[in-house]
Amino acid sequence: MIENQLSVLLENKMGVMADVCKSLAGQGINIRAMSVSDTVDHAVLRLIVDDPRGAIHVLGERGALVVETDVLQIHLDDKPGELGKLAAKLARAKVNIEYAYGTADNQRATLFLRVSDTKKALTVLSPKSKSRSRTKK
Repeated sequence: MIENQLSVLLENKMGVMADVCKSLAGQGINIRAMSVSDTVDHAVLRLIVDDPRGAIHVLGERGALVVETDVLQIHLDDKPGELGKLAAKLARAKVNIEYAYGTADNQRATLFLRVSDTKKALTVLSPKSKSRSRTKK
Protein backbone atom coordinates (compact mmCIF):
# COMPACT_ATOMS: atom_id res chain seq x y z
CA MET A 1 0.00 0.00 0.00
CA ILE A 2 1.23 3.52 -0.76
CA GLU A 3 1.18 5.90 2.21
CA ASN A 4 1.60 9.66 2.31
CA GLN A 5 4.64 10.42 4.49
CA LEU A 6 5.25 13.90 5.89
CA SER A 7 8.85 14.98 6.43
CA VAL A 8 9.18 17.91 8.80
CA LEU A 9 12.35 19.93 9.38
CA LEU A 10 12.59 20.80 13.08
CA GLU A 11 15.06 22.50 15.37
CA ASN A 12 17.12 19.88 17.17
CA LYS A 13 16.44 21.05 20.71
CA MET A 14 14.65 19.83 23.80
CA GLY A 15 10.86 20.09 23.78
CA VAL A 16 10.31 20.57 20.05
CA MET A 17 9.14 16.99 19.47
CA ALA A 18 6.79 17.24 22.46
CA ASP A 19 5.28 20.45 21.05
CA VAL A 20 4.73 18.90 17.62
CA CYS A 21 3.09 15.80 19.09
CA LYS A 22 0.91 17.90 21.39
CA SER A 23 -0.17 20.14 18.48
CA LEU A 24 -1.18 17.14 16.35
CA ALA A 25 -2.97 15.44 19.24
CA GLY A 26 -4.81 18.67 20.00
CA GLN A 27 -6.38 18.44 16.55
CA GLY A 28 -7.19 14.74 16.93
CA ILE A 29 -4.45 13.64 14.53
CA ASN A 30 -2.96 10.24 15.34
CA ILE A 31 0.68 9.45 14.58
CA ARG A 32 0.80 5.90 13.19
CA ALA A 33 4.55 5.73 12.51
CA MET A 34 7.55 7.99 12.86
CA SER A 35 11.26 8.21 12.34
CA VAL A 36 13.70 10.93 13.39
CA SER A 37 17.09 11.64 11.82
CA ASP A 38 19.24 14.29 13.41
CA THR A 39 21.94 16.67 12.35
CA VAL A 40 23.75 19.22 14.51
CA ASP A 41 21.12 21.96 14.27
CA HIS A 42 18.04 20.27 12.82
CA ALA A 43 16.14 17.02 12.78
CA VAL A 44 14.02 15.47 10.06
CA LEU A 45 10.84 14.03 11.52
CA ARG A 46 9.14 11.56 9.17
CA LEU A 47 5.50 10.89 10.01
CA ILE A 48 2.70 8.64 8.86
CA VAL A 49 -0.52 10.11 10.27
CA ASP A 50 -4.21 9.33 9.95
CA ASP A 51 -4.95 12.83 8.57
CA PRO A 52 -2.08 14.12 6.38
CA ARG A 53 -3.99 17.25 5.20
CA GLY A 54 -4.82 18.21 8.77
CA ALA A 55 -1.25 17.55 9.91
CA ILE A 56 0.16 19.73 7.11
CA HIS A 57 -2.15 22.53 8.22
CA VAL A 58 -1.20 22.18 11.91
CA LEU A 59 2.52 21.98 11.17
CA GLY A 60 2.34 24.86 8.69
CA GLU A 61 0.72 27.05 11.35
CA ARG A 62 3.78 26.33 13.50
CA GLY A 63 5.99 27.57 10.65
CA ALA A 64 7.41 24.12 9.92
CA LEU A 65 8.58 23.11 6.46
CA VAL A 66 6.65 19.96 5.45
CA VAL A 67 7.47 17.79 2.44
CA GLU A 68 5.08 15.05 1.26
CA THR A 69 6.50 11.80 -0.08
CA ASP A 70 4.99 8.51 -1.17
CA VAL A 71 6.32 5.52 0.78
CA LEU A 72 5.35 1.87 0.76
CA GLN A 73 3.73 0.27 3.78
CA ILE A 74 4.65 -3.41 3.79
CA HIS A 75 3.53 -6.15 6.17
CA LEU A 76 5.79 -9.18 6.63
CA ASP A 77 5.88 -12.19 8.89
CA ASP A 78 8.15 -11.40 11.84
CA LYS A 79 10.72 -14.11 11.27
CA PRO A 80 14.35 -14.30 10.16
CA GLY A 81 14.97 -13.80 6.46
CA GLU A 82 11.73 -12.05 5.47
CA LEU A 83 13.30 -8.61 5.09
CA GLY A 84 16.17 -10.12 3.13
CA LYS A 85 13.73 -11.75 0.69
CA LEU A 86 11.90 -8.45 0.21
CA ALA A 87 15.16 -6.54 -0.36
CA ALA A 88 16.35 -9.18 -2.85
CA LYS A 89 13.10 -8.94 -4.86
CA LEU A 90 13.47 -5.18 -5.09
CA ALA A 91 17.15 -5.46 -6.03
CA ARG A 92 16.35 -7.94 -8.83
CA ALA A 93 13.80 -5.43 -10.14
CA LYS A 94 16.42 -2.64 -9.95
CA VAL A 95 14.47 -0.77 -7.24
CA ASN A 96 16.67 0.87 -4.61
CA ILE A 97 15.61 1.13 -0.95
CA GLU A 98 16.55 4.70 -0.03
CA TYR A 99 15.52 4.40 3.63
CA ALA A 100 13.20 2.36 5.80
CA TYR A 101 11.70 2.26 9.28
CA GLY A 102 9.26 -0.01 11.02
CA THR A 103 8.31 -2.21 13.91
CA ALA A 104 7.38 -5.79 14.72
CA ASP A 105 5.36 -7.61 17.40
CA ASN A 106 6.73 -11.18 17.20
CA GLN A 107 4.10 -12.12 14.60
CA ARG A 108 3.89 -9.36 11.98
CA ALA A 109 6.28 -6.63 10.96
CA THR A 110 5.19 -3.33 9.45
CA LEU A 111 7.75 -1.47 7.36
CA PHE A 112 7.70 1.87 5.62
CA LEU A 113 10.05 2.04 2.64
CA ARG A 114 11.12 4.98 0.53
CA VAL A 115 12.19 3.45 -2.75
CA SER A 116 13.50 4.74 -6.06
CA ASP A 117 10.36 3.66 -7.96
CA THR A 118 7.28 3.30 -5.74
CA LYS A 119 4.87 1.98 -8.38
CA LYS A 120 7.35 -0.58 -9.72
CA ALA A 121 8.10 -1.77 -6.18
CA LEU A 122 4.41 -2.14 -5.45
CA THR A 123 3.99 -4.25 -8.58
CA VAL A 124 7.03 -6.41 -7.78
CA LEU A 125 5.86 -7.03 -4.20
CA SER A 126 2.17 -7.64 -4.97
CA PRO A 127 0.73 -11.14 -4.40
CA LYS A 128 -0.09 -11.35 -8.14
CA SER A 129 3.62 -10.94 -8.87
CA LYS A 130 4.34 -14.04 -6.71
CA SER A 131 1.94 -16.20 -8.71
CA ARG A 132 3.37 -14.98 -12.03
CA SER A 133 6.93 -15.75 -10.91
CA ARG A 134 5.89 -19.29 -9.83
CA THR A 135 4.30 -20.03 -13.20
CA LYS A 136 7.43 -18.91 -15.07
CA LYS A 137 9.65 -21.47 -13.31
